[in-house]
Amino acid sequence: MIYNTVTLAPYEEATLTSICVTNTKELRQKPRRAVIVCPGGGYHFLSDREAEPIAVQFLAAGFATFILRYTVAPKAADFAPLCQAALAIRYVREHAEEYNVDPDYVFICGFSAGGHLAASSGVLWNHPRVQALMEGAPEGINRPTGMILSYPVITSGDLAHKGSIRNLCGKENPTQEEENVFSLELHVDETTSPAFLWHTFNDSVVPVENSLMMASALRKSGVPFEMHIFPDGHHGLATCNEQVNSNNPHCECWMELAIRWVKDFVKAN
Repeated sequence: MIYNTVTLAPYEEATLTSICVTNTKELRQKPRRAVIVCPGGGYHFLSDREAEPIAVQFLAAGFATFILRYTVAPKAADFAPLCQAALAIRYVREHAEEYNVDPDYVFICGFSAGGHLAASSGVLWNHPRVQALMEGAPEGINRPTGMILSYPVITSGDLAHKGSIRNLCGKENPTQEEENVFSLELHVDETTSPAFLWHTFNDSVVPVENSLMMASALRKSGVPFEMHIFPDGHHGLATCNEQVNSNNPHCECWMELAIRWVKDFVKAN
């Protein structure tokens, strides 16, 4: 097993932890598709329930897995989490041989605010702030192949999770212009990564409209997506089982559906 943690310089507090099966002559594995997991927490903290429990299920399904622990408030401003996600995707691709990863298939999976970060990495991958860090690297090295968005924060508008947006802006009362930078449905275009989304109808923390807005924006830009809306379930379900103290058998199939989406995914030329 390859289990190690690297720092995503120049961000000393941002780390990427690998949980990957070591390739051997006996195993003779083909390169695996990779999934980078971004736990949620409103850009205020990082949820343990949305970190290792998620990664090990993707690992068991045959993927190379990584956990991104990004900086949160008061160090979430100035696009820091987005830059760290970009560095993480770049790192996995540049070390693909070491981790037995197929660099054409690097996915990012996020929950709640971590879903916003995962979506940001696929929507704002070419933002000037990010591209400044990618100088000298091939274009698109930081763009995820696809995004798995679990009850994601998307909008900064009326249905926003305002705490997440304030933490990203780095101030208690940001202007609408400052908030709109992080309202992802406004920035989706044809270069945005394809997505898998799931949400619950009665989520009272991050309204389901966040996923609906994202799906609508993807559709308008011609970006493929798969979406599942479950009728009942509180926010932060993670794996939806006893492992994370969140038993919801009806929603638990989201993981199986996401795994199948990643396995069946065919990268466009």
